[in-house]
Amino acid sequence: MSQGSSSARKGIQQYVATRKGGPFQLIDAPYPVPGPNEICIRNRAVGLNALDWKNLHFGMMVENWPEIFGIDTAGVVEVVGENVTDIKAGDAVMSLAGHGGRAGAFQDVTTVPANYACRKPAAWTFEQAASVPICYLTAVATIIKGLGVPLPHLREPTKGEGEAIPNLDDLISPIATRPPQHLPKPAQINSVLVVGGSSGVGACAIQLLRNALPNLVIISTNSPAHKYKVTSGLGANTWVDRNLKPSEIAKAVQDASPQGKGVDAIIDAVSGAQGGANKAIFDSFRPDGPKLYSYVMTSMQKVEVPNGVKAAMIYGRMAFQTDGGGFEAMTRLADFVDKGDFKLPVEIEVVGKGLSAIGGGLEKLRRGVSGTKLVVSL
Repeated sequence: MSQGSSSARKGIQQYVATRKGGPFQLIDAPYPVPGPNEICIRNRAVGLNALDWKNLHFGMMVENWPEIFGIDTAGVVEVVGENVTDIKAGDAVMSLAGHGGRAGAFQDVTTVPANYACRKPAAWTFEQAASVPICYLTAVATIIKGLGVPLPHLREPTKGEGEAIPNLDDLISPIATRPPQHLPKPAQINSVLVVGGSSGVGACAIQLLRNALPNLVIISTNSPAHKYKVTSGLGANTWVDRNLKPSEIAKAVQDASPQGKGVDAIIDAVSGAQGGANKAIFDSFRPDGPKLYSYVMTSMQKVEVPNGVKAAMIYGRMAFQTDGGGFEAMTRLADFVDKGDFKLPVEIEVVGKGLSAIGGGLEKLRRGVSGTKLVVSL
């Protein structure tokens, strides 16, 4: 184990949710000790996510209280554990954080597996970098796991790398390293609908798809305010107003698809097909196509799909658990950004400074934001 400065020997503060519904409390804690293949990051900025307030108010993925939330962070590495060679103390990084305890981002120092982090692109501030990890990783998983499409910026892992797909009950604990899940032969995909293309996950998915399949027809649903961003900025071919009725969205998607027959696959970043009339979104599919539906887990409830639709419910850490280079999904991101193939997916809004600003930021997020990622500076 190596450490970068004397600050690594001091205690830290943690922003702890004391019980379901809150309140939060700042508490003192000892400095963490990284295990093998782990790093300790002095957080400089943290991203706020819907899962954070859902955990707080509904205990969505919480096993015990008190709990430390926070999924996105960017900061400076202070300590590295045994076997860590590609990251060193003093490196500026961005990282996926964990679910609770030492791995949560809402504290001074977060301890994560080294492959959860990558160097921070020089062109991005800490605040911008903290807005990316979970959205990017979830998008990676929607494409690799949900659609079976390989991503060219990732390499094939060496034999034995990767992590096993856990049960949802296991999400609150770190996942042990095991052989990856092998994917079926991908279906032929010529067109994709991205539901929520201006969201963080949707904006990442559009860019990744465009890089992987240059000739793919990509259709996005989003508000008119984001139409130029998803097309000229991110690479979608066209867009459909998300404010239309679901049946109208499906008709517009069909009209925009190749030969007007419908799309081969849907990436649903916002559970747009969840329940009731929203199921009309599935009419966007080409009747004789593969009908792949890859949707982000926004609640513990699965989306009901029509017969013949192949559905996959996705969460971010699945990106590490597939072959096709998934284990290195984060570690390859910075190079991908530097090459100009991946842009900051959404604009950021800094809603405060210091751990105590997180609670108010989560309430603002709960009230609703569009095309923006809320971030707290530390």
